Amino acid sequence: MSQSVQATAVESLVEAPRAGLLPCAAAIVETTKPRITRLVTITAAVGFALGAIDRRWELGELLIAGLGVLAGTALSAAGANSLNQWLERERDARMPRTAGRPLPEGRLKPGAVVIAGSLLALVGVLTLWAACGPIAALVSLTTILLYLLCYTPLKPVTPLATVVGAVPGALPPVIGWAAARYTEGPEALLHVGPWALFAIMFVWQVPHFLAIAWMYKDDYAAGGYRVLPVVDPTGRRTARSIVAWSLLLVPATVAPALLMDAAPASLYALITLIMGLGFFGLSWRVVRSGRREDARKAFIASIIHLPLVLVAVVAFAVISRVLA
Repeated sequence: MSQSVQATAVESLVEAPRAGLLPCAAAIVETTKPRITRLVTITAAVGFALGAIDRRWELGELLIAGLGVLAGTALSAAGANSLNQWLERERDARMPRTAGRPLPEGRLKPGAVVIAGSLLALVGVLTLWAACGPIAALVSLTTILLYLLCYTPLKPVTPLATVVGAVPGALPPVIGWAAARYTEGPEALLHVGPWALFAIMFVWQVPHFLAIAWMYKDDYAAGGYRVLPVVDPTGRRTARSIVAWSLLLVPATVAPALLMDAAPASLYALITLIMGLGFFGLSWRVVRSGRREDARKAFIASIIHLPLVLVAVVAFAVISRVLA
């Protein structure tokens, strides 16, 4: 392709005619919400690791499935996030926290993001299908559709959108498990393991997001989102919800101990119980004080809490397998 044709193609995708290919590509990457995409990929990897422990693998087979689930999940999540930014571009422009994104700033045209997001999501699902089987691909497709067609439209309508959105957010470990057990077909989803991870992810997301929404409730109000802190001027319902979901997170994180042998299960349960009660304590401070600073501490604690729990789940599952 000639340089003039390349320049014309780039100009058709970006608002500024002198933007160039690299700024365009960087802006596309920005729409994929790299940090969220990374978290989704990590949680899928945790599901894969747990599902793979009890299987006998040929090295080549393990590499194909493992790399396939990482690449496929990352691409699927990236595509869904880009399409989400396209759908919410007008609301993002009203919020100081998101006004600097590529679409509100005019660094990309909406059509470019639709094309890029659709291609990323499609390639991601097809990668999962080819490397990890149809069940993992179908769970990924379901995740994308729930995120874009259910959660995103509900956000300006009802605070219950937070709970609805927790479903696609909790499905990546199920993708990973299905990828590791692809030889079982649909029966891979009948195991307790992936749904124990789903429960942890589902419950964790609610207090995590409510803490964010509390900190940025003015932004969400400007964007027209009916998140709980926006419709709860006193903050009391929000604080009680954070505490209730944080308390529910304690048994959710301890529950995987039921899938382990006695000795590692006891230690795992003790460690996660202590971590869960610590997180609950920070959430309780939000109720008592109602301060943004305490909501921020609960938010930071939630970021630390989740990876520690996931590491503990995998580590103790491996120990349990070795001792079996």
